[in-house]
Amino acid sequence: MAAPLNETPIDHGGRWQKFLDGCRLAAGNAQPLWPSGRLTRINGLVMEASGLKLPLGSTCRIYPTIGAPVEAEVVGFAGEKLYLMPSDEVFGLAPGARVVPFDAPSPAPQIDQPGHLKRRAIDRAKQVPVGDELLGRVVDGVGRPLDGQGPLHAAHARPLQSRPINPMSRAAIEHPLDVGIRAINALLTVGRGQRMGLFAGSGVGKSVLLGMMARYTEAEVIVVGLIGERGREVKEFIEQILGEEGRRRSVVVAAPADTGPLMRLQGAAYATTIAEYFRDQGRQVLLIMDSLTRYAMAQREIALAIGEPPATRGYPPSVFARLPQLVERAGNGPEGGGSITAFYTVLAEGDDQQDPIADSARAILDGHIVLTRSLADAGHYPAIDIEQSISRAMVNLIDNQQLDNIRRFKVLFSRYQRSRDLIAVGAYVPGSDPVLDQAVANYPNMEAFLQQRIDEKSDFPTGVAHLAQLFM
Repeated sequence: MAAPLNETPIDHGGRWQKFLDGCRLAAGNAQPLWPSGRLTRINGLVMEASGLKLPLGSTCRIYPTIGAPVEAEVVGFAGEKLYLMPSDEVFGLAPGARVVPFDAPSPAPQIDQPGHLKRRAIDRAKQVPVGDELLGRVVDGVGRPLDGQGPLHAAHARPLQSRPINPMSRAAIEHPLDVGIRAINALLTVGRGQRMGLFAGSGVGKSVLLGMMARYTEAEVIVVGLIGERGREVKEFIEQILGEEGRRRSVVVAAPADTGPLMRLQGAAYATTIAEYFRDQGRQVLLIMDSLTRYAMAQREIALAIGEPPATRGYPPSVFARLPQLVERAGNGPEGGGSITAFYTVLAEGDDQQDPIADSARAILDGHIVLTRSLADAGHYPAIDIEQSISRAMVNLIDNQQLDNIRRFKVLFSRYQRSRDLIAVGAYVPGSDPVLDQAVANYPNMEAFLQQRIDEKSDFPTGVAHLAQLFM
C-alpha cells in the first residue's frame, strides 16, 4: 500500500542501520577482560585494596568467601592503594577478598532511540531509579524499598551526581510558594526555587513543622530526605507527622543513623537527584532534608577515616566544600521550567548559632528560620523566633503594603520583647512611650498570629489578610 501524499515515506533501511550502529558501538565499549584486585587491610571504617586503578567515586563489589558481596565506593588513594568506604555491613570479609569494579549496565539499543554514551566521568557515577513510580514510596540511599510494597519498577535512572547549572541560566525567584504555615507565609515569604535553612536544637518541633509543610504546601511533589535520624523517628515522621495525605505525593529517602556514613551521603544526594528529575519535568518540587548537619557529620567521618586533618572544631575542609555542592543543586531551573524549593534543617548544638556548620549553612542559603527552645518550653508552637529569622528573597515576592505590615509587626514585637522585664516588675507606665503602648496593646494578637495548631492549614492569601487586620 502506497503512503499518503501528505506523509513522508518511512526509511526502514536507515532506521535499521542506525540501530545496528548503536549495537556496534555498545559492543565496542564492552570490556573483554574484567579486572579485579584484592582486599589488603580494614582499618576502622576504611578498607584498603590493591591491584586496581579506579577513579574517585567508582563503585566496587567485594566478594567474601561466604555470603553476599559488599558494595563499596572509592573515597581516596595513596600510591597503589585504594581507600574504599563500604555502604553495607563488612562482616565476613577476610584478607585477600576479591575486589571487582562495578559499572551500571548501559541501556540496550532501541530503534529510533538515541544511544546513551558515557563521555563524561559524571555519567559513569552510580545510577539510581527515578520517576513517578517513587511517589508514595519509602526507599534507602540507593533506591531499595523500605516500605514492604514490592519492587519499584522505575522506568528511568539517573546518576547520583549531576552537572553544575550555569547560574546565568537559572530563572529568578519571582513567585511565592504557599507552605501552609501562617507565620512563614506572611512574615517570612518563601519563593519558588528558594533555599531556606531551619535552625534548631533537638526537641523544639522542627520535624512537626516540616510535616505540616509537607501536608499543606501547594507544591506538586514533595521529596523528603531523612539523613542520620533515629529509626524510630523515621517511622513516626512517615506514619504520624506526614500522614496519608502528604505521603501520596511524596518520596521519602531514609538513611537512618545506624547506616554507614557513605549511605547517609548517598541518601542526601539521592533525594536531591529525585527532586532534580521532577524539576526537569516542569513540576514545582518541595525538598525537605533533615538534616544538613548529619550530612556534614557523615562527610567528617569519611574524611577523618582516610587521614584528612581537621580544621574547625573537628571538621575537615572537605566538609565545607561539600555543603555548597549539595545545596546549589536545588533552586530554579531554566526559564519556564520547574523549581526546587528546599528546606534544610541545621542542628545548632546546645542552641549555639555559631556552630561551624550552622555558620557555613547560613552563608550559602537564601534565608533562615530559627526555632528557639525558650518558645517551645513556653508552649509556643511553631517555636519560630521572628526576630532572628529572615527570608532574603522576600522583597521581590511581596507588595509594598505587606512589606510595611511586616516592618510594623517586627518593630512592635521587638519593642515588647526588649521591655518585657520592665512590664513584668510593674515599671512600665502607660502613656510614656506611644510605640510601647501600641506594642503592649497588640502583643496578644501578634502572639496568637505566630502560633498554629498541627491540624490547622493557613494559605498564603489568608495569612496576608490576617496580618493586615492586626493593625486596623
